[in-house]
Amino acid sequence: MAGVAPPDRTIEGGELHQIGAVAERVGLSLRTIRHYEDVGLVTPTGRSAGGFRLYTDADIDRLSMVRDMKPLGFTLSESHEVLELVGSRSAGAASVDQLVRLGELADRARAQCADQRDRLGRAEAVIEELTWR
Repeated sequence: MAGVAPPDRTIEGGELHQIGAVAERVGLSLRTIRHYEDVGLVTPTGRSAGGFRLYTDADIDRLSMVRDMKPLGFTLSESHEVLELVGSRSAGAASVDQLVRLGELADRARAQCADQRDRLGRAEAVIEELTWR
């Protein structure tokens, strides 16, 4: 990928990336990533000798998921809940109540997607009307 900085260093099982490269990769601003750290959504795996935040690919996946939940109407608190629930499920440690909650959140996301598809359809109809000859 052109313009993306190489990883700062590697760790067992992956590479570490500085915040600027992470921001470019996930399409979030440095300020947003720092805010997500402040509210506990993501924690850098480490720091470079110069004090730069360092993120793993798993950290980047976490940031991407938060980014992708935003258009679905999830608050930062709900995004945190989803990340914790998904983490528990992935680790095989999710309770029945947690799995039920994940199902509820998935249903809500599906409903939001349906609403967005409907709005997109109406927007495309407007474009069609505007470009009709």
